[in-house]
Amino acid sequence: MNRLRTMLFDLLFYGLSAPIVMAVPVSALFGRRAVIRHAHVWARMHRLLYRRIMGIRVRVEGRAPEGAVFFAAKHQAMFETLELQLLLGGPAMVIKRELSTIPFWGWAAKQYGGIVADREASASALRSMMRAAKALRAEGRSILIYPEGTRVVPGEQPPLQSGFAGLYRTLGLPVVPVALDTGVVWPKHGAKRPGVVTIRIGDPIPAGLPRAEIEARVHAAINVLDHPS
Repeated sequence: MNRLRTMLFDLLFYGLSAPIVMAVPVSALFGRRAVIRHAHVWARMHRLLYRRIMGIRVRVEGRAPEGAVFFAAKHQAMFETLELQLLLGGPAMVIKRELSTIPFWGWAAKQYGGIVADREASASALRSMMRAAKALRAEGRSILIYPEGTRVVPGEQPPLQSGFAGLYRTLGLPVVPVALDTGVVWPKHGAKRPGVVTIRIGDPIPAGLPRAEIEARVHAAINVLDHPS
């Protein structure tokens, strides 16, 4: 049954996503805010499908603070890349360079406020990432990063990537950690399954802390819900 649900979800989600993404140039004519609203239509479609077809519910603990902050979240599934945009008020998001090169989608992501991160971490790539983040910060946007650098299965807790500390120093914003356990119902491989996802929005951690301290506190906070699958 879960395989059938997953197949139906994927068919509808990707089938409906194509025209939504292809329509981004129209929204882009009206500025960044219009693109954000457009993207949230996509996220709400995703929410409707995972609730109705997959039988997944989300329990949110805590709430996003007012004003611009630097969100740092656990990453276990594609699920949170859309759901957190709704829960956190549409932050700009750090994305992998590989995603930014996907035809059309990569362009659309940049219009939304995608900040491209290069795993090779060359000096020029890091400078470009910092400039993009500062420009979006100047627009009043919060920034969202998945500081462990990649999607992981439940139970995996890799160290934070170096780009997190650089952005933390550059942005000068408090960090709000976000823990989640989406990988339990939305595995990296295999069928999705019904269940309850918990997303915990933590208390802000102040700006200006030493690198070792901020990395340790964020790593601990985003992993408080983590457990092996």
